Amino acid sequence: MASAHDASFLQPILMFCAGAVVAVPVFRRLGLGAVVGYLAAGVAIGPSGFGLFTDAAAVGGVAELGIVLLLFVIGLELKLSKLLAMRRDIFGLGAAQFAGTAALIALAAMPLGFAWGGAVVLGIALAMSATAIALQILDERGALQAPYGQRTFSVLLFQDMAIVPILALVPLLAPVKAAGGSASETLAAVGIAFGALAAIVLAGRYLLNPLFRLLAAAGAREVMTAAALLVVLGSALLMQVAGMSMALGAFLAGLLLAESNFRHQLEADIEPFRGLLLGLFFMSVGMSMDARLILANAGLLAAAAVALVAGKIAVAYALERLTRSSRRDALRSAVLLAPAGEFALVLLPLAGGLAILSPAQASLATALAALTMAMGPLVARCIEIALARRDAGKPEPEADLSAFDGVKGSVLVVGFGRFGQLTTQVLLAEGVDVTVIDKDVTRIQAAARFGFKVYFGDGTRLDVLRAAGAPQARLVAICVDDRAAALTVVELVREHFPLAQIHARAYDRIHAVDLMNAGVDYQMRETLLSALQFGRDSLVAIGVDPDRATEVLAGVLERDSQRLAAQQAEGVLRPADYTALPRLTPEPLSQPRAKPKALSPETSAALDAGDDRR
Repeated sequence: MASAHDASFLQPILMFCAGAVVAVPVFRRLGLGAVVGYLAAGVAIGPSGFGLFTDAAAVGGVAELGIVLLLFVIGLELKLSKLLAMRRDIFGLGAAQFAGTAALIALAAMPLGFAWGGAVVLGIALAMSATAIALQILDERGALQAPYGQRTFSVLLFQDMAIVPILALVPLLAPVKAAGGSASETLAAVGIAFGALAAIVLAGRYLLNPLFRLLAAAGAREVMTAAALLVVLGSALLMQVAGMSMALGAFLAGLLLAESNFRHQLEADIEPFRGLLLGLFFMSVGMSMDARLILANAGLLAAAAVALVAGKIAVAYALERLTRSSRRDALRSAVLLAPAGEFALVLLPLAGGLAILSPAQASLATALAALTMAMGPLVARCIEIALARRDAGKPEPEADLSAFDGVKGSVLVVGFGRFGQLTTQVLLAEGVDVTVIDKDVTRIQAAARFGFKVYFGDGTRLDVLRAAGAPQARLVAICVDDRAAALTVVELVREHFPLAQIHARAYDRIHAVDLMNAGVDYQMRETLLSALQFGRDSLVAIGVDPDRATEVLAGVLERDSQRLAAQQAEGVLRPADYTALPRLTPEPLSQPRAKPKALSPETSAALDAGDDRR
């Protein structure tokens, strides 16, 4: 039977859940992001709001675990191969942008009454950028693989890597309040720290992979989740006992497991806890903010937010241009890096707790960081609208086509991703002259391993297609993974190079119908043959004769082709309606031998709803 103590424990949990459920969807719908929503929810339920929760420090210890888990996930994603491929942008552009922005902010803060230590922490905190906001915008635009997307990601990656040493160094800026220990005590503390680091490295190198292999063989999913939490929290606790940052221990654990076969499983197991606890952390930051102080300085904060965003854009734009980005790409990247980052909400309260910043300074600086997070998506959207209006009615800018001098090839391949790489292997094995173009710099660098050159170029541009040899090509193979881009290339080739055959990669059935309507000579859904071959081999594995399994595969492929042709003839989906809701629905190619049987009331209701729609 529940006691009164149990009820009092549940009350704050319900408050946090209710605040998140109400605020986060609203702020995401407004385009301001989940982080700003969590902060607003914290202010609303905290002492400065409705006063539903009066002790923000009471949840501080639990909330900090969100940062610990975030650092673990960052460590998991920092594979050595990724760092090496992007090392110039990460350690060149990323380091210059961060150091230059931090220095300018610190210099601007000192005349405003900040001590030098507080100005340094303020500069470091506000120089960081909002990783979640920037990556979300890039993903929505489909620009993660674009040149400016890759450069933006490199800068964000450097900042994520820098947070660990920054968290370790910030306490050194705290005012000295007591005499330090003896030399022997200092040496002992250093020895303990190095011993803890060595223990984590050795455990990660020799123990973690065998442990996870053993647990995976046991087949207990919940035990794998418990083991993942054990590794993260154990590493964090060891670092804390050694007098270092908990986040450092979690980061090291993630880094050591970055090349593990269990990396994706660990990330999936940790993700729900990371998201919830990180949201709790941001809400606790919101609760600790003094709303009255913020309202009293609203004008100053608004002016400071505008100045900060403009200054960060100026620094990032200048550095991007110095490193030979185009004006458009430099501006787009700089705008995405302008909002202050999530880690500012970690560093500023930490600096306040260590008396590096006064309580008022920490509260105002935290509010300033949150305000730039709210401004960031709005500024990015305005810049995109302005660029679109500027380009309206203008001819396409001339591309640098000198790199295509002497290009020849009977087959022009557009796109060198995983699909294009396999396609070119077949062509090259037969000695076919192939020209390949792609607009992803990292793919072009990787092409050296294939023994031929991939040219940089955007296949959706007519001038690039001409320079790459499309007028002389017998066949244009469109292997890009962007549906809209594939249709654009098909239309250009069909209109301007009618003698060339067009083969195109289709993303799914709807895309295949679009490509057929656009006039391709041949299209292939990227998973069709691999999935059918998988099914054929599965039949053989359960005892079906191999020849019979091959006949079944051929029959299914034939029925699929007939149905696809019929759907095209019926005009199920026209290219002009591409953004509309698709009217194609999955249907079996062979009639099922039994009716579906519902194993639960929910399943029965879903089946009935499907029958009603039919």
